[in-house]
Amino acid sequence: MTSPISSNWFYYTTMASMAKAMPAINRADAANHSLNNMQDVSSLFSMLLESMMQGLETNKSATGFTQENQSFSQLTNTPFPFNLKQSSGEEVSTIPSVSTDLNFQPVQFLKLDSTLAGKLSDSAIHFINAGKKYDINPNLLSAIAIHETGNGSSKAAHEKNNIAGMMGRNGLRSYDSVEESIFDMARNLRQNYLNLGKTTITEIGAKYAPVGAANDPTGLNNHWTTGVSRQLNKLT
Repeated sequence: MTSPISSNWFYYTTMASMAKAMPAINRADAANHSLNNMQDVSSLFSMLLESMMQGLETNKSATGFTQENQSFSQLTNTPFPFNLKQSSGEEVSTIPSVSTDLNFQPVQFLKLDSTLAGKLSDSAIHFINAGKKYDINPNLLSAIAIHETGNGSSKAAHEKNNIAGMMGRNGLRSYDSVEESIFDMARNLRQNYLNLGKTTITEIGAKYAPVGAANDPTGLNNHWTTGVSRQLNKLT
């Protein structure tokens, strides 16, 4: 977050720059060059001022933010405003469809960040980046992870970095990081669900966590749709 330029800072910076830029003048000749020196100082000051103002304007244009847009109060009351990176993850095309609540949309970063716990702590930015990459609501990705891991407390999350119940040939998949797991979940949802027309939590749940599945002997899949929906409602 930036702050207004201090007048003292401006003064001392200008004076220091002037001191370095001005050639040394013999004290004996100072009187003879006083008028010229005053003109040199005035010209140098003008150039320094113009250069500094151009730098500030360039910085403002490059970041795209003003001081007001970066205020803490605005960040807490508006969707996450920053320009997000496109992190690693397999490229999957997005099939145009009717817009739903499951498509990407801005979320309240601080609310999401404060909700995530355990192994999911500090992962809000990854959910947002994955959501942006695959055009999925970051809150949906977060809701699934919260439900699947008991909000970051599951054994799979801690031992395998698996936060979405993703399965491989030998059972639960292992990931190098939680971020990798988040992006794999988002890729899977885009490629095998949303692109195939499954655009509601109920439709996704019927395939993602089918009731009566052989790998669900305790019947946890019965609560998948309601559990994910409940977590999503808390985040929105």
